[in-house]
Amino acid sequence: MKPLAAVIMAAGLGTRMKSALPKHLHPLLGRRLVDWVIEAAREVGPDRLVVVASPEHRDAFASVEVAVQERPLGTGDAVRAARGAVGGAGELLVLSGDHPLLTGAALERLLGAHREAGAAATVLSFEPAEPRSYGRILRDGDGRLRAIVEAADASPDELVIREVNSSIYVFEGSSLWPVLDELQPHNAQGELYLTDAVRLLVDAGEEVAVHRAAHAAEIEGVNTRAELAAAAAALRDRINDGHMLAGVTIVDPATTWIDASVELAVDALVEPFTVLRGSTRVGAGAQVGPHAVAVDAQIGPGALVGPFCYLRPGTVLEDGAKAGTFVELKQAHIGKGAKVPHLSYFGDAEVGEGANVGAGTITANLSHKPGVGKQRTKVGRSAKVGIQNSLVAPVEIGDGSWTAPHSAITEDVPPDSLAGFPPRQETKEGYVREGDVHEDRDD
Repeated sequence: MKPLAAVIMAAGLGTRMKSALPKHLHPLLGRRLVDWVIEAAREVGPDRLVVVASPEHRDAFASVEVAVQERPLGTGDAVRAARGAVGGAGELLVLSGDHPLLTGAALERLLGAHREAGAAATVLSFEPAEPRSYGRILRDGDGRLRAIVEAADASPDELVIREVNSSIYVFEGSSLWPVLDELQPHNAQGELYLTDAVRLLVDAGEEVAVHRAAHAAEIEGVNTRAELAAAAAALRDRINDGHMLAGVTIVDPATTWIDASVELAVDALVEPFTVLRGSTRVGAGAQVGPHAVAVDAQIGPGALVGPFCYLRPGTVLEDGAKAGTFVELKQAHIGKGAKVPHLSYFGDAEVGEGANVGAGTITANLSHKPGVGKQRTKVGRSAKVGIQNSLVAPVEIGDGSWTAPHSAITEDVPPDSLAGFPPRQETKEGYVREGDVHEDRDD
């Protein structure tokens, strides 16, 4: 097997996105647009994988090798920029960084067709519902590739052709590099087109094959924000289908958005209008939503989240814990079976196993002292926090303790004690242990 290199062209600005952020770096279901292409390329196991980037964004790719295209002179120049990294490859898979729906299976089929044909180059074509600005595939009377013409340079007769170029190719390295050196900017854009390299190979009598994609939707590129939204919806459906086939219940997939990096265990239940992002993990039997957002959160088996709940990064819900309606948690660890049922904010906090937090309670976790920053709050095991409490960090409520409604807790509460009683905190040590309180709490 010849050494295989993959080159991903991602140096363009994507002006049709009308954004200060380059097209290839726009976020899409937990990855950037180009990252979806990188993952598809990795699935075919290239010996070298290189992303061609602009000088301004050479540092945007930490996990892959980068070649820099110093000036935006077109796709032919982009591939030339990678020559130093991949010039010794026997086969060169060239990809555009704006095809987020591309799959490794589609690339495997392309490589197989190229090798079977014994071609100097193979073009991946497809027939989208609307050809738009894609380059058109021109064939001769025998159906062989004659040329690829960019839409900007095409005649009216050529523009009606429905088979289009995907900007994805396989080249034999020994055939590609000589013709790249011959490219000239004789086109409407004044650029060096990689499609002209294909034409030069055809003119030289080399075998150039065309492999038509089996699933056109996988090959669609993104040039506008509308196309980005369409790609997002397709990826959402693909991700959700994968989870449902693996044993997760998603009540309404059309309103559920799950990043590619999220993990859901068997028998997890995701309710409508829920968003799961980043490194979020959902345990078996947990129920999330409806109208819940979880970002980089750990949701344990049997836990309950929502409705209308926001789990921010660093949140951990252990087995059977509950974060209820209109609850926001950030850098909070909620212990096994503990409850933060509703209308509460807990940031930089720890809630012990079996504890219960009354409605309308917040942690005041930002210190008033300059330079101190966020402070932590700890609620002990089986503690019960009354409704409408303010827990002013740093503060600790001991195991088994209770706090009175409408209280500001500013001092540590020893275990099994009762504290609160506005306007100033009063603490009755051992009061709970002695059995002098009655359970009358908003759950």
